[in-house]
Amino acid sequence: MTNPLNEPPLHEASALAQDLRALLSKLKRRLREQAHVGELTPSQTSVLLHLESHGPATTSHLARSQGIRPQSMAPIIAALTDAGFIRSQPDPSDGRQTLLSLTDTCRRQILEGRAARQDWLTRALQSCFSVQEQAELTRSVTLLRRLVDE
Repeated sequence: MTNPLNEPPLHEASALAQDLRALLSKLKRRLREQAHVGELTPSQTSVLLHLESHGPATTSHLARSQGIRPQSMAPIIAALTDAGFIRSQPDPSDGRQTLLSLTDTCRRQILEGRAARQDWLTRALQSCFSVQEQAELTRSVTLLRRLVDE
């Protein structure tokens, strides 16, 4: 158990939480701008990331993973198919099912987007922060990692 005397007052922790949330949201927007992903909705992006991480999936599986009904997933899948990001093929183990997977074009765009975000952030860190400040940020990342890994 932690010592209450070493804990900052609740209002300080609350202000820090608000500042972190706002700052991380702004950083996320800046990173998203660097990727030039176009006009994908958050739902479409989430489906693409799920397919990238977990491999091919059925519409029903994707709907469950996103917490929505399969009927609601249909327009998301249609838009991603029309954009050339996903393709469908019969499930080799169950011909009644259709598996959705990323196209090579989509995989390439994901990699290019990540590279663009990484490049922007690397350049921004180098131009905005001294070596000592970068070391401080490294220590801060360790603390933030502990926060999200709890």
